[in-house]
Amino acid sequence: MSLGVRWTLHGDGRTPAPGAVVRPDERLSWPRTAGLGAQHVVAMFGASFVAPVLMGLDPNLAIMMSGVATVIFLLATRGTVPSYLGCSLSFVGVAAAIRASGGSSATVTGAVFVVGAVLFLAGLAVRRFGARIIHAAMPPVVTGAVVMLIGFNLAPVTAATYWPQDQWTALLVMLFTGLAVVCLRGFWSRIAIFLGLVFGYAVSWVFDLVFGKIHSTGADGRVTDHWRLDLSGVSQADWIGLPTLHGPSFEWSAILVALPVVIALIAENAGHVKAVGEMTGDPLDDKLGTAIAADGAASMLSTAVGGPPNTTYSENIGVMAATRVYSTAAYWAAAGFALLFGLCPKFGAVVAAIPGGVLGGITVILYGMIGLLGAQIWTNARVDLRNPLNLVPAAAGIIIGVGGVKLTFTDTFELGGIALGTIVVITGYHVLRAFAPAHLKQQEPLLDSGTSSYEGTTGEEPTAKS
Repeated sequence: MSLGVRWTLHGDGRTPAPGAVVRPDERLSWPRTAGLGAQHVVAMFGASFVAPVLMGLDPNLAIMMSGVATVIFLLATRGTVPSYLGCSLSFVGVAAAIRASGGSSATVTGAVFVVGAVLFLAGLAVRRFGARIIHAAMPPVVTGAVVMLIGFNLAPVTAATYWPQDQWTALLVMLFTGLAVVCLRGFWSRIAIFLGLVFGYAVSWVFDLVFGKIHSTGADGRVTDHWRLDLSGVSQADWIGLPTLHGPSFEWSAILVALPVVIALIAENAGHVKAVGEMTGDPLDDKLGTAIAADGAASMLSTAVGGPPNTTYSENIGVMAATRVYSTAAYWAAAGFALLFGLCPKFGAVVAAIPGGVLGGITVILYGMIGLLGAQIWTNARVDLRNPLNLVPAAAGIIIGVGGVKLTFTDTFELGGIALGTIVVITGYHVLRAFAPAHLKQQEPLLDSGTSSYEGTTGEEPTAKS
């Protein structure tokens, strides 16, 4: 059985011919492949080390486990789905909600571990029964609403935690990052978040030199005089060392808050597999179940040792589209680089020193983009919000999720925010559909038009090529 770790040399191994693509089972010369791998690492940096910082987890461990997760994914899909698995931003709101209720890092990773297990089981179910089970339970109106409320639920985190630490730096970083996203082209636009972070570092350093310490809320929540950019931890960190590991802790209240993210992860994986299949010209419909299961297994492994969950990264799809190199060998190289970065505590100290104002400017855009992905799902699937069957559950769930509405059952158990909003969207839609008149029950589109062929699959996958 092939593991997808054999590649044939493409052409002369230097430059693809005009219009040609380097397929997943091909590679360029090893030095060029290593360079492409490094480029993939840079592309995922912006989101993949911001996410663990926002979740309160070790960025070194996050980067290292992203490399491990990528290896698991490549082996599971047998080298047919080129992809990098980085830290998922979908869980940032979940982590904030869990910590706001007194949860620790172990509570966060325990809740996310359960999400990974559910995602793994969902992948196995898709392999066995086809994607019809996803479409039946989570039509686009439901998926879009859940993704939207997950993203917009993060707005108070930016407004109350990051932006007040240095509002003027936050404003400049927001403007710069927005310009980078819109005005830059190709590879540079894909690393706009990373460029925004670098710009924010530079601005904070200059402001410290010119204006001195700032009197504002610090990372600890106290109003004090402090430097915007504090690199004292960098000089004390070692060059080589293992990240800090910890085991998960399981609490039902935290698990219920985290479970809705499964919907977003399934949608992300479906879109990723579809996009890669279109770019490579290979139908990858039968790999959706495997991709979802591999993502779940990788997240379980990462969170079991204290790391964040992982998911497929659209930033790296952009790199492939720009270079037309879809070789999985480049992703193996990227995974290797990530493992090396994870073993450098000094790198983690640099990441941990990101000024709060910089995170404020970045998260204004980042959190909004996450929420608007839900609207994109609605647009792509042509969801009709004039239909009250779609409008009512989505409207109610989003307001509950974004506004933090709560249902208190006992002194120690309550449902609110993301968890309650998701329950209202899913159950509300299906209950209303059961009682709705026939003219409102129009056939819902699938997750996207390219997944219709899943309906005919049996879950069996052909043997991958060497």
